[in-house]
Amino acid sequence: MKKLICISAAVFYGVFLSFVIFAQAGELPPIEPFSNKDRVLVLAPHPDDENIGCGGVIQRAVKSGAKVKIIYLTNGDHNEFAFIVFKKRLIIFNSEFVAMGKVREEEAKKAMKILGVDESNLIFLGYPDYGTNNMFFSAWETNAPFKDMLTRQSYVPYKEAPSYGAPYKSEQILFDLKSILLDYKPTKIFVSHPADVNGDHWAYYCFLQIALQDLKKEIPEPKLYVYFVHGPGWPSPRHYHPELGLEPSAKHFPDALINWSTFKLTEDEIDKKYQAMLSYRSQTCVSAFYLLSFVRQNELFGDYPTITLNRQKSTLLKGGDAFNSDKRVSYAVVDDYLWVRVRKPQELRYRLFFRFYFFGYNDDVLFNKMPNIGVRTKKDRVVVEDMNLKKRLDPQGTSAQLSGEYFTLKVPLKLLGEPDFLLTCVITDKTFLPLDSAGFRKVRILEEK
Repeated sequence: MKKLICISAAVFYGVFLSFVIFAQAGELPPIEPFSNKDRVLVLAPHPDDENIGCGGVIQRAVKSGAKVKIIYLTNGDHNEFAFIVFKKRLIIFNSEFVAMGKVREEEAKKAMKILGVDESNLIFLGYPDYGTNNMFFSAWETNAPFKDMLTRQSYVPYKEAPSYGAPYKSEQILFDLKSILLDYKPTKIFVSHPADVNGDHWAYYCFLQIALQDLKKEIPEPKLYVYFVHGPGWPSPRHYHPELGLEPSAKHFPDALINWSTFKLTEDEIDKKYQAMLSYRSQTCVSAFYLLSFVRQNELFGDYPTITLNRQKSTLLKGGDAFNSDKRVSYAVVDDYLWVRVRKPQELRYRLFFRFYFFGYNDDVLFNKMPNIGVRTKKDRVVVEDMNLKKRLDPQGTSAQLSGEYFTLKVPLKLLGEPDFLLTCVITDKTFLPLDSAGFRKVRILEEK
């Protein structure tokens, strides 16, 4: 596995390190069983994520006669420390990182053969490891292609990729995803979590949400299962513990609304997942203690529920609270404004800042034409930016208010492109905002009651 992101994700890292997802008492419900009519699509940000999150699921789906296809967003060609240990020498030339991406591709083929998936059902898209989150922010339409820091590539460099030679542009990722979805028409999709601290992981989830929305009238709606990989102290304990299970513990997942489900592995499935993990020699040479800690009695899946907001008029509100009931971050739409309210400890007032990100989707506007809005705040001061255009904008009535219990941001829907739904998250440098509150959430905005 590649190491955690630290540059543009430096923005996210502070957020996500303060994250934690939520606990659910009692026995978790199982995921739906597979049948020979299923078409299972596993979306892996890097080679090895498919086994980390879904190694048992893949085996069971194959044994059930289901079709299984795995799509790798990147070849994992940016893990320079692991490559140095693996090669036992410094990796200097740009071409060597691309060559290591090929090594990881071959490792994935060996691993998936152990799990019963033929390499003809593996697709490596070849987008930049350590870069697809940056692409989601600002590699749309007229901007130059993203350029990878290590490979120095701005175009897909892998000849086997379906879009070999295509620019590192966000539209191209959407094109590839939509082409696969249209052709394969999956019944079940397994994808990385929107609260994962690794930027490629949350970016893959966000790209998928846009692709599915674009195709909602063209393919049947698939069942979505979301797996979590990177988080502070997750999983615990580390090292190989096949006798233990993965649970959304109270320590790591204190208070979100995620409805978790579980998949229990047989002894044979645990053993094959273990063998498949050892196939990733370029990664286990430095991270076996971490990677093997996912070889457990079960696999976990759970996504945030969509937040649905009705448009309200302040003149019609009769007391009560216009916001939804999330414990730490809540939302409302009142008088053509989106309101975001963050509950905070009362003593936190000075040196408190937030970053809010809003990616709006409008059914009548191409996504690459919609504004990508970032809002930076310090106390009650705001700065509004279009992240794709990389420039400051007129706030157009955006304002912030800091009180004893809450920080509240008000943003005009017009500034956000009059969205039908938003992918949004809130980031702070303080530790009071856990993972369940700060991950990317899908907020749907309905017409006025």
